[in-house]
Amino acid sequence: MERKKLEKLLQRYMTPDEILTAFSLMDKIQDLKKAKNAVILGHNYMTPDVYYGVSDFTGDSLALAKNAAETDADIILFNGVHFMAETAKILNPHKKVLIADLDAGCSLAEAVTAEEVLRFKTENPKIPVVTYINSSASVKAVCDIVCTSANAVKVVESLPEPSVLMIPDGYLAMNVQKKTEKKVLYWSGKCMVHELFSEMDIEMARKNFPGVKVVAHPECKPEVTQISDYTGSTSQIQDYIESEQPSQVLLLTECSMGENIKGENSSVEFVSTCQICPHMKKITLEGVLRSLQEEVYEVFVEEKVRIGAEKSLRRMLDIGR
Repeated sequence: MERKKLEKLLQRYMTPDEILTAFSLMDKIQDLKKAKNAVILGHNYMTPDVYYGVSDFTGDSLALAKNAAETDADIILFNGVHFMAETAKILNPHKKVLIADLDAGCSLAEAVTAEEVLRFKTENPKIPVVTYINSSASVKAVCDIVCTSANAVKVVESLPEPSVLMIPDGYLAMNVQKKTEKKVLYWSGKCMVHELFSEMDIEMARKNFPGVKVVAHPECKPEVTQISDYTGSTSQIQDYIESEQPSQVLLLTECSMGENIKGENSSVEFVSTCQICPHMKKITLEGVLRSLQEEVYEVFVEEKVRIGAEKSLRRMLDIGR
């Protein structure tokens, strides 16, 4: 994004001194990227200074997984949470993959273990297991295929079996069930951000802002997506808003998503509620700079695990969005 436009966007939540500091950090990061042949991948939930200021590729988990698989950089710095950086390492075993904060975790990735998946597969050998990309490398390694919120229905329908288990996001599985004839079994995991949205949020917004478009992520509970105007992955939400240009939007996802969409859609007003992911907010410009300077924190995946996880990921990438 052009510097002046980014400065105007940052003025929404930064003081003038903070903006000056941010641009100084961005310049240092850009210099280091060139010197070290590094590429930065930025998830949609990054704050605008990180998302627009230093990221070479931005998008949702699927888009960034593809970018990770195709990059020729020597160093990949993933501005997102740990499972995302693991995914980049799985697809790029000979590259150095970094994450700016090791504590940037995910409630969904913590909701299921490889041992639990193996136990299910032993008890249900004819039911394939689809894991959401929001899962650990060890879980991906023992599942049949990975999906993202953008391609979950397509992945489920690519399998020949009449029933599948989707892990770890129960709400995503329930939302997929509405769009397929297959029987979708689900896990009990929930996103700590998206589970907070309720039908009352929508009712209040429609009462206070007649004509508002309600846009939800499929990690929200089915009762919420059922009464929303549009449900989609982060990239699909972005495409919807850019193409439809609604005058007012209630965005039921992580707060920075709205800020980042606003950066390219100034005529769209985002009303009322959003929720902050504390894990995503651990990734800051200061942390990104330190990560490149000291080449920390490097992400490692045991080779046996990596091979199994790559098989599941490649199967998904062959299907596409």
